[in-house]
Amino acid sequence: MRRPGWPSRFWVAVAVTIVKPISWLLVRKDWRRADRLPRTGGIILVANHLSWVDPVLISHFLVNNGRWPTILAKSGLFSVPLLGHAVRSLMAVPVHRGSAEAALSLAEAERRLAEGACVLFYPEGTCTRDPDLWPMEGKTGAARLALATGVPVIPVAHWGAQEILPYGSKKPRLLPRKTFRTLTGPPVDLSKYEGRPPHADVLREVTADIMAAITALLAELREEEPPKTPFKKPVHH
Repeated sequence: MRRPGWPSRFWVAVAVTIVKPISWLLVRKDWRRADRLPRTGGIILVANHLSWVDPVLISHFLVNNGRWPTILAKSGLFSVPLLGHAVRSLMAVPVHRGSAEAALSLAEAERRLAEGACVLFYPEGTCTRDPDLWPMEGKTGAARLALATGVPVIPVAHWGAQEILPYGSKKPRLLPRKTFRTLTGPPVDLSKYEGRPPHADVLREVTADIMAAITALLAELREEEPPKTPFKKPVHH
């Protein structure tokens, strides 16, 4: 019988067989407060984004702690031969950016949460452009989903993926072996938003609370002081 929010046993075995040995071999683990990660029920897991490899490392962390990550992936991947079938079979949700179908991604994620899935969100939408790698301002998708479903929003900060594959680089730096650190926080307290309609200003406030929770965890992990205001990614016209 398939576990709620998990793909078939075959695809779990394929993913674990490929990812787990590589991850254990190449990366040291420092996973803190994983006990705060709910083991059952729908959750929205929000994380900072440092490198194109951190989804793989976060996924290993989640699977090792009993949760399968439902990842929102670019819709174009689903049409690539073989890869598209694999991505779909691994329970990813297609993201239709900049189209009238964008709302379909959130609707599908909402359906998965109702089934008990762990939906992995990067609220920044892309790897941070902050010069010191602190989280940027977030987009409102996770906030919208949180208000619509009422499921716990669990923040996780991580550090170390950028040493393996810095943003913009295509060549990983595997030696010497790097350490991937995570720190899981308690659910973000969104109780003050109960009953409030998801207007734009409310969504921005919820998003700011979510990003503040991630940033505070990252500050604890890095033992550094974060900036007073998050970096705002320039808009190119």
